[in-house]
Order: sequence, then C-alpha cells, then structure tokens
Amino acid sequence: MSSSKTLVQTAAHDGIARITLNRPQAANALSLALLDELEAACDWVAQEHNIRVVILAGAGEKAFCAGADLKERANMTESEAIYAVKRIGEVIARVEKLPQPVIADVGGSAFGGGLELCLACDVRIFAEDSFYGLTETKLAIIPGAGGTQRLPRLIGSGKAKELIFTARRLTGTEARKYGLCEWALPREKTSAAASQLAVEMASNGPIALQAAKKAINEGAALPLEAALAVEREAYLQTLQTEDRLEGLASFKEKRPPVYKGK
Repeated sequence: MSSSKTLVQTAAHDGIARITLNRPQAANALSLALLDELEAACDWVAQEHNIRVVILAGAGEKAFCAGADLKERANMTESEAIYAVKRIGEVIARVEKLPQPVIADVGGSAFGGGLELCLACDVRIFAEDSFYGLTETKLAIIPGAGGTQRLPRLIGSGKAKELIFTARRLTGTEARKYGLCEWALPREKTSAAASQLAVEMASNGPIALQAAKKAINEGAALPLEAALAVEREAYLQTLQTEDRLEGLASFKEKRPPVYKGK
C-alpha cells in the first residue's frame, strides 16, 4: 500500500510502514494541513493489522521538521494561534499512541515542534552533523507540544532544563551524549539504519511488540508496584496467542518463526 497525499506520504511493505513529512521546500514545517494528513496517516496505520513497525521520516536532506509553520502562524489571531499549538500537541500525541513501535529517521535538523515530534517516537536516529533543539525560549515562548514533559522523562530534569532554558542547538553527536537519541550516524546512513532496525523489530511477535510498548509507556508514569501490574496484564495478553505457540515450536524445531499477529 502507498499513499501520495500532498504533505504526508505513506507507504507500507513487509509489515513496515514509512510515513514521510513532505514539505521539503518549507523544511517540513507543521502547517495545519500537514497535521491533518499526519493524523490521517496515523489513523490508517493504527488500524492496519499487518503493520508491525512504523518509520517516521522527513523529505529532503536539510530538515526533518523545523517545527511550527511560523509564516502561517504570523497571520493568525491569538485564538487561532492557541488552536494551532493545541493541534500540534494533539497530533504529536497521536503519533505517541500508535500501538506499533515508531522509529524516527531524523536525517535532517529538528527544532521546536519538530523535535517534540521526535520525542513522541520510541527510538530516534539522528544525523551526526544536523542540529536539534527546543529553541522556543529564544522566541519568548516555551515548548507547547509536550517538550517540557517528554524531554525530562527522556534525559532527566536537569539536562532538560539546561537545554530548554538556553534554547541550545545540539549536533546529532551531542544529542546522543545527552540521551536525546539512540543513534547518531552520518546523514546518508540514517534511513538504512532505520530500515534495518525496523526489519529486526518486525521479525518478532507483533502482539508482543505492542504489549511491550504499552507496558513500558504506561508503566513509566506509575509507582513500581502499579507498573509491574501493568506489565503482568500485558504479559498475560501474549499467553493467549497463537504466536506464542509458534515461537515455542520454532525454537524446538530450530527454524525462524512465522508470526501472524494472532
């Protein structure tokens, strides 16, 4: 399956979906129209039983996503601007709530809402020489689409405050040291690495992938005892599946498993 809408392109093959922000002439900025298409792409992916892993990328070599579309924002009334910020937060949350693992293939720079979008993904692959940052305080505002909440949970409160208060731009290599991403690679290698990682994930039980993601995400905000209960519930869901029996059989027969998501 593939969809070539104007601002967001979606393609799926062998259980892996690639969603691409497609406004390279505008640094893939998050216009209201792009947000609508991104939300529609997420709705489709979430309902597709055969999709096991998602890759989120940006078209062009320069930028993954520059954040909010400030040219569009400049012509908005105050109430319209408030709605636009809310809309970015809603769609980023929609990405975060996808049941499948989501890999951010970030071969270009990401600022503001663009980096907040990365933070909503499960694994991030940055380009070594591109730049990343929550730079809103330079514009006398703050990250308003989850950055003040997701960044501290990812890298710790002190480091997050340092980056947000200074509006500092980090290279991908520096971002890796801060813990903003899991990989920092030469720009020309990010897409291949994202694809390889997606293939590795997609070879595992799809129900187990979703259960593990749910357990990790839901448990992160809970006390340990409650979080362990979430994990137990997620584990029990995998016990009732045909895939679990297939995993045991393939191990016994010394062959690759053939998981069907059942």
